[in-house]
Amino acid sequence: QVQLVESGGGVVQAGGSLTLSCVASIDIRFSLNDMCWYRQAPGRQRELVAAISSGGTTNYTDSVKGRFTISLNNAKNTAYLQMNSLKPEDTAVYYCHVDVLSTWNRGYSNWGQGTQVTVSS
Repeated sequence: QVQLVESGGGVVQAGGSLTLSCVASIDIRFSLNDMCWYRQAPGRQRELVAAISSGGTTNYTDSVKGRFTISLNNAKNTAYLQMNSLKPEDTAVYYCHVDVLSTWNRGYSNWGQGTQVTVSS
């Protein structure tokens, strides 16, 4: 139904920037509701970082407000996470997550494979 391909992770020094991309291949029977970025650091629970609805409404976890920006290209079903002023505590595996609605009015969720972001001090 939905396939997600993430890219853009890597190693960066503190204060640097990275942009993550998530391309969603969505079957014609489904429509996009929202796309989100989660992250999971070693020994910690997965947390929501940023979310954007198909209408463009965004929200962010407090720790990234003012530093991260999520955006969505609806025509390409692609979400981006622009990360600026990165800190060592941003180090984690970042996962793309998408919610879609089927033509039979049922919601589905899908996860990407994750991309590693490492911020060195």
